[in-house]
Formats: sequence, C-alpha cells, structure tokens
Amino acid sequence: MVTSRALYLGFLLLLAAERLVEVTLSRRNAARALARGGRESGQAHFPVMVALHTAFLASCALESAFRPFPGALGWAALAAAVGAQGLRYWVVASLGDRWNVRVIVVPGEAPVQRGPYRFVRHPNYAAVVLEMIAVPLVHGCWVTALVFSALNLVVLRVRIRAEEAALGAVWQDAFAGRPRFLPGGHGRG
Repeated sequence: MVTSRALYLGFLLLLAAERLVEVTLSRRNAARALARGGRESGQAHFPVMVALHTAFLASCALESAFRPFPGALGWAALAAAVGAQGLRYWVVASLGDRWNVRVIVVPGEAPVQRGPYRFVRHPNYAAVVLEMIAVPLVHGCWVTALVFSALNLVVLRVRIRAEEAALGAVWQDAFAGRPRFLPGGHGRG
C-alpha cells in the first residue's frame, strides 16, 4: 500500500527534478544574457537563496515523517502549490530567454511587460512565496511552512532591492504604480 507520505515524497522529488531543469535553463539563459553584454548584480545573496531552497525541500521531507496528511487542507495546499507552478511557468514563458535565477541586466533591453508582468512587478517571487507556504502544508508540515516562509521573506527583501536597483530608472518608470506581488495589492512605489 502506498502511503500519503510516499506520495508526498514523490511530489517533492518531482519538484526537485523541476528545479534541476530550471537550473539548466537558467544557466543557458544567463550565458546568453552575458553574451549580449549583461551585467550581473546581487551575487552575494545568491548562495543563501540556493541553500534556503535546498534546505526547504529537505525540511519538507524530514518533517513529513512526523505529520499525517491533513485531509482537505492538504488538498487545498496541493492546489495552491500547483497554481504557484503555473504562475512560475507563465513567468518563464513571458520572459523567454531573459529568464534566469540570477540578477542579470542587459543594458538597453526594454522591461518585459507582458504576461503576469502586466499586473505585478515580481510575479515569480509571488509564486515562490505561495510555494513556500503551500508545499509544506500539502503534508501538514506547518513548522517548515512558517520557518522557511519567514526566512524567504528576509532573502526576498535583499533580492528585490538588488534586482530593482540593477534594473534601474527605465524599469522603475515602466512599473511605477504597479504592485510588487498581488494585483491591486500594496508595494507600489
């Protein structure tokens, strides 16, 4: 008999495999951006982000050994986690070869304002925030959801400041008045 935990661990393995595919795509796109004269910023916080995301999946797996499947909450969290992945894919498709996990800005390229960028400044980070909450809650891992959501907010604060500074005045002008994460939400400015 397959247990709910075994299914959850399979789900986490799928997420880990997805991340490896994303890393490959990111490296290719980063190399293309650098070849077009791109400049990288924010390198200092990047290893912290990688460690956080790696530890996140490990923590989900570990805590799930001590938690039962939470029923309806687990199913709702799974729907939210799948929604976060859908938003992430929409971001990747919208940015095309400009998407990568680093902060690389190619001088002279106009800001992307299609896809979810029509509504918010940082849809990928909105997806990550949702994922940090939802993925652990699929199997009732509320400690992981709380701890890693809090840590992620600290990292995102640093990341977003670095990214917005690197994107510069043209980006700031293009996204003026647009909320950071949620349509109609706060974070304008």
